[in-house]
Amino acid sequence: MAATAVRYLRSVGAPTATGPVEVLPRPRPQLRAVGDDERAPLDAREFRRVLGNFATGVTVVTAPAAEGEPGSAPAGFACQSFSSLSLDPPLVSFMVARTSTTWPRIARAGVFCVNVLGADQGALCRAFAVSGADKFAGVVHDPAPVTGSPRLAGVPAWIDCTIQAVHTGGDHLIVVGRVDALGATDDDAPLLFHRGKFGTFAT
Repeated sequence: MAATAVRYLRSVGAPTATGPVEVLPRPRPQLRAVGDDERAPLDAREFRRVLGNFATGVTVVTAPAAEGEPGSAPAGFACQSFSSLSLDPPLVSFMVARTSTTWPRIARAGVFCVNVLGADQGALCRAFAVSGADKFAGVVHDPAPVTGSPRLAGVPAWIDCTIQAVHTGGDHLIVVGRVDALGATDDDAPLLFHRGKFGTFAT
């Protein structure tokens, strides 16, 4: 069969070889950053204004103190960009700025707990939105059952997770967590964020 194919190729003038054939590597694609003149002509303030019309819930993402680090404290930050991702397997996700000083501590822990805030917890959200302060001062919490991440008292719902993957997303990181445990009270209204202000849900 092979000899027949070779004879056919020779009859139509196609090149053939009986010895090893040198295969030259293909040129690698050129990788480069997006140039300033290629960026979409969007004003950052307008981007924020328009996207602010999308109402979201509000959470506090926490992680336990690092083991083996004397004086280490739990980590946490206020986060709007949280969402469920997958039912099977159970996954959730949140976005965090690359410049966050809290994220490296959560990443080192490898686990986190999402605390969904209730309508009366706006002050708690503000406390976790500041940088450099002791965010857990005076905040009642206990360890989440699987990861030990701080579970804040009085939250309507909590989701205890292990970090599954981290993806890049512009000036943010997209963190995917595998849900290990969760719970909810089912009787508290959520805290909402819309156009730069806190609000509540009314039926």
